Amino acid sequence: MYLFVETLEQGLIYSLVVLGVYLSFRILDYADLSVDGTLPLGAAVAAGMIVAGYNPWLATVMATIAGMIGGFITGFLHTKFKINPLLTGILTMTALYSVNLEVMGRANIPLLNQDMIFMPIFGLEEGTFTLGLLIGIVALLVFLLYRFLDTEVGLALRATGNNRQMITSLGVNTDNMKLLGLGLSNGMVSLGGALLAQYQGFADIGMGIGTIIGGLASLIIGEVLLSNGSISRDLIAVVFGSIIFRMIIALVLWLGLPPAYLKLMTAVIVIAALAASNIKSIGLKKESPVYADSN
Repeated sequence: MYLFVETLEQGLIYSLVVLGVYLSFRILDYADLSVDGTLPLGAAVAAGMIVAGYNPWLATVMATIAGMIGGFITGFLHTKFKINPLLTGILTMTALYSVNLEVMGRANIPLLNQDMIFMPIFGLEEGTFTLGLLIGIVALLVFLLYRFLDTEVGLALRATGNNRQMITSLGVNTDNMKLLGLGLSNGMVSLGGALLAQYQGFADIGMGIGTIIGGLASLIIGEVLLSNGSISRDLIAVVFGSIIFRMIIALVLWLGLPPAYLKLMTAVIVIAALAASNIKSIGLKKESPVYADSN
């Protein structure tokens, strides 16, 4: 039972990261690899401020803002210098490694005996408070993101990813939309990093390695199992995809897979999810009336 609850909590934390990946990959149609750098950035800023004596909530907010700045830099490199999206992400991720080391001052910051946002209040037990807080944060973020994507600016952001030429003809500055989307995306990723550092009790320079792979795996799993094309359903699917992915990882480790093979297992899960997604798409095409008529 303890393993299940712990995995559920980790899945909720990582769902914030996957929501950021969803925003860049699905909404904006931008292959952003800088998330491997902005996740540890959020952890580094939050941990550094907490150790320095700042309020953990303030540290979490500042970590989110730091991630947004990282996303803006990625967008700036692409929109102003016309650098390939993949390269902008790699460049930002590489630069952030040094930034994170400078912020942390060393490769690892322990948070033992420090005040963190998961410190229980109102007499609640630690486990109950932590799970309830994470559910509340994720639910609030999903709600805010859904409402934002339904606004005029949100619709323009979605149109930038779906049909750039059309939205440009309507007078929307797509460069600004990319800056906004990447800023929000990496802000959510850094928020996940800040929460992860406080949940684990430490921030580490290498904790962002493989973030994009895990995020894509969770995203694809959620889409295959739950998505129906609507924004509200997609956002919920992303959260459940993150939880399911973490459950799979925990189950595999519980069955005895050596931790050294974890990255290999992650890659296998991504391949399986992609294959299932393609098979599902082929099946839907065969069942559609248009496809049937063409035969």
